[in-house]
Amino acid sequence: MVESDVFWGRCPYKTNRREEWRRRLFPVKKVSIVFQGEFQHGLDAKGRLILPAKIREELGTQFVLTKGMDGCLFIFPPESWENFAGKLNALPTSSRQARKLKRYFIGSSIECETDKQARFLNPPVLRSFAEIDKELTVLGVSDRIELWSTEKYDAYQNEEDESIEDIAGDLDF
Repeated sequence: MVESDVFWGRCPYKTNRREEWRRRLFPVKKVSIVFQGEFQHGLDAKGRLILPAKIREELGTQFVLTKGMDGCLFIFPPESWENFAGKLNALPTSSRQARKLKRYFIGSSIECETDKQARFLNPPVLRSFAEIDKELTVLGVSDRIELWSTEKYDAYQNEEDESIEDIAGDLDF
């Protein structure tokens, strides 16, 4: 018996098997987005931000904004957010630390969409957390974007906890 596309199309079971083999033989490679660069920007009177064009092109019009580490805010494109939230959701709910992390990142997250002028509203609660008033620093950091109060970022950069050389050595980088 000769199996044709018509036959495969009629049988859902075989169609699923065929698609499974196709995925195994020809895997789709996801292109990971890498954000990079440091930019100085400001908020308008309503708390809206226009992201730098270079970052905006890679990010798209929809993304997730949440609290970050070290007092900044994180912006994730949808794919990176799914990976990040998936790691958090994989943590055991029975763990107090895991619940705290989930509340911190997922509980404070908000889905954002840019308007026609490529602006988005940074909610007051997140602006307050990051101490962002008017001037801010936008950093592309691999799979995410960080929003910092310019004053806070400058202070962070000037901290003398460890040198980059020491950190790289500790991480075998």
